[in-house]
Amino acid sequence: MRRREFGKAIVGTTIFPSMASAQNGSGRPAMPAQPLTIGMLTYPNLTLLDLIGPQTVLSTHANVHLIWKSKDVIYSDRGVGIKPDTTVEECPAELDVLFVPGGPGMLPVMKDRGLLDFLKSRAERARFVTSVCTGSLILGAAGLLKGYKATSHWAAVENLSAFGAEPVHQRVVVDRNRVTGGGVTSGIDFGLALLAMLRGDISAKVTQLAMEYDPQPPFSAGSPELAGPAVTQLALNALAPMQEQTRKTIAAITKSADSTRQ
Repeated sequence: MRRREFGKAIVGTTIFPSMASAQNGSGRPAMPAQPLTIGMLTYPNLTLLDLIGPQTVLSTHANVHLIWKSKDVIYSDRGVGIKPDTTVEECPAELDVLFVPGGPGMLPVMKDRGLLDFLKSRAERARFVTSVCTGSLILGAAGLLKGYKATSHWAAVENLSAFGAEPVHQRVVVDRNRVTGGGVTSGIDFGLALLAMLRGDISAKVTQLAMEYDPQPPFSAGSPELAGPAVTQLALNALAPMQEQTRKTIAAITKSADSTRQ
């Protein structure tokens, strides 16, 4: 059997009844779990891996809705086209998971009252409200992280305090039904952690194995602490324009919110 065929077989729906039986300790055959309903916001200039990492982990277990204002093709920050299949008007009212990715295109989304209201409406009934990377700043702008611990990309995580969240420098942060992942590649870790909460550890482990997710990076430089000050400064120099735009956007949002309350 080819590796791709093995991967499809091992994470297919036919395996889940036996896993459910093993996890609930019953000797009786278990009914297949109903597919999860997951809504994933898409938008122009999102970071593709923020979206595709969690989508790859969760899609075998779920009906995934890729949501945007229209169904026209949009393009990621690296030029890869994405075809949304659900508009905000068509998105189911009740979701098991509401998910928001990050990326440079977050800035217009953070200022889009219609999209923020959409996120708030779905968050009210979602089992889990989630994000990866700077998608947490979008959740923050929507008022969905106030009073919650949350994380984001290491260079952006402290911005969460402007929205009343408690920034945590951690790869995956769970606070009640808020689940947030760190920067970009953390999306796979985030997806597996969330899948374990939704379907149990065995389902998550089988999915991890089928994906052959066994990271062995060539360098130990995946965080500022590991990379050291010189490499970190080079990264900060490259990120500086985006950081400045983010700070200005957040300042404008919070100023507007303050004036509205007065």
